[in-house]
Amino acid sequence: MSGKKRIAILLGDAAGVGAEIVVKALSREKYKKSCVILLIGSKPIFERAENIVGEKIGVEYISSMDEYGNGKDGIYFWDLNDVMPEDAPFAAVSEKCGRSCIKQMDLAAGLYNDGIISGFAFAPFNKEAMILAGLGCESEHEYFAKIFSQNGPSGEINALNGLWTSRVTSHIPISEVSGSITEKSVYDAVMLISDTIKANGIKNPRIGVAALNPHCGEGGKCGREEIDAIIPAVKKAVGNGIDVSGPVSSDVLFIKAFDGEYDGVVTMYHDQGQIAMKLKGFSKGVTIAGGIKAPIATCAHGTAFDIAGKGVAESTAFEAAVDCVISMCGN
Repeated sequence: MSGKKRIAILLGDAAGVGAEIVVKALSREKYKKSCVILLIGSKPIFERAENIVGEKIGVEYISSMDEYGNGKDGIYFWDLNDVMPEDAPFAAVSEKCGRSCIKQMDLAAGLYNDGIISGFAFAPFNKEAMILAGLGCESEHEYFAKIFSQNGPSGEINALNGLWTSRVTSHIPISEVSGSITEKSVYDAVMLISDTIKANGIKNPRIGVAALNPHCGEGGKCGREEIDAIIPAVKKAVGNGIDVSGPVSSDVLFIKAFDGEYDGVVTMYHDQGQIAMKLKGFSKGVTIAGGIKAPIATCAHGTAFDIAGKGVAESTAFEAAVDCVISMCGN
């Protein structure tokens, strides 16, 4: 096979827009030139998406992974044959669709560990469907850490137009955020985003860390998280050679970041960063599985049940995710 990177693309939840945006992305010639793609999913779901989008992708269906490494470039398809269109009406949460997503992740992880692929991008999964199917984790990112046996810090990283964000807490109630802000949790989030940005070719990323409280806690008058956890974590990271500053009041942090002052931003809780990033470019954001040894990325938007099956979903963010995987494979 050519020296191109071998990248898997997972079709995601069959009831959402996943297969449609994959078809749209693969209709661009650029991927045929930059990598050798292995699609993983259900053939009937992919063909349904081709009909909806009005594009036919020239794929080679294979029955053995030996055929993927047979010396030819192209787009290959491994048919899981596990979800039919009648099993996956659009916009319906389905245990069967969730089980297929888990199977897609398991197969891709195995192919990476066996050296058959260099990384993978996945179209949106539906967390509720996967939990119904027995995922046993909060989300796919925890599942990646489990199946790749990652013991160090890991979690969701978001990227948009060259700006990267990580967060100290993620999918937990706001009432639990303060108790989860510790020196270790902040430090781990700083190191996670630093390592992820470096994996994308930036040798010494500049990182800004958000405050939790208004006006950085006003010296303890408006909360002590900055004094007790955030400042010590930043100092520790600086001591270990990281170009990091903070805490920075969160109402100005992203103004500085979007002006180019930082390569990465660490926020304290989910919406503190997600609101800013999605306001800036909802249709272009990428989510990376930070801290995982395999290059893994997806579009930042979800399954978009409200427009699934209509052929109107844009593939811009998903293409950015594939580009990100290719970039990480090269670094």
